[in-house]
Amino acid sequence: MEYTQEMKNRLKRIEGQIRGVLRMLEEEKDCKEVVTQLSAARAAIDRTIGLVVGTNLEQCLREQMDNGEYADRDLVKEAVQLLVKSR
Repeated sequence: MEYTQEMKNRLKRIEGQIRGVLRMLEEEKDCKEVVTQLSAARAAIDRTIGLVVGTNLEQCLREQMDNGEYADRDLVKEAVQLLVKSR
């Protein structure tokens, strides 16, 4: 699978968010603020997982169609299982 620059940029932003949360802990910020930032990071990770799985599924399906193959139900099932597992 080819990982896009968009995916890498999202992960770099998430990395920055996590560093920010660590800084908040060191500064003993309010629990509500910390949890809010952790929730934002988790949501960003969830969206990135969706992007990675969706892009992979699209690439695999295109590859199959280009080769004259029918869409593989197992491929779609596996993608759905990856999304469910990520939660």
